[in-house]
Parts: sequence; structure tokens; C-alpha cells
Amino acid sequence: MFAIIKSGGKQYKAKEGGVLKLEKIEKGVGETIEFTDVLMLQNGDEIKVGCPVVDGAKVVAEIVEQGRHKKVQIIKFRRRKHSMKRQGHRQYYTAVKITAIQG
Repeated sequence: MFAIIKSGGKQYKAKEGGVLKLEKIEKGVGETIEFTDVLMLQNGDEIKVGCPVVDGAKVVAEIVEQGRHKKVQIIKFRRRKHSMKRQGHRQYYTAVKITAIQG
């Protein structure tokens, strides 16, 4: 059984027991969160596709970790101009463990 959920403007495939790294969610570690924006639900051979969301379906998850991804290097370079600019960025994320898929 799996579901396609929407969080932070992106879509994720959620399986029970799986861990997802989502955009930062302002909650503490150990708290539970419910995703009601379930776009698709699959249980065996039965598939429910929402228009835009599946009615009555929800995914329950527990927050496992709040962290930051690896650094991404950004370099802006202009040839023959003696101009180069370096910058780094680390995106915040929230790791959640899927505990239940209901629908």
C-alpha cells in the first residue's frame, strides 16, 4: 500500500514504514503530523485517484529529524572580466516516518 502526498508544493510517494525528507515543517521531533492532501491511494489492485484529492484519505507520520542537506556550491563567473562570486546554500528539511495510511 502506498500513497502520493503533497507537501511543501512537491509530491512524494509514501509507503508505510518509509522515511521521507520533506521541506521544513515547524514542529518538534517526536510529534505526529497528518497529511490530508492525498493525491492518489493504492491498495493491492485497487487504485483511487483524487480530483484533486482523495476524499477521507490521510497519511499519518511521525517527525524523526530536523536537519539540513549537504552544501550546494553556487559559482557565478564572468570570463575575461576578473569577476567571480562564490556562494553556498544548505536547505532545511524535516525527516518523517510514515506510520499509517488511511483511506
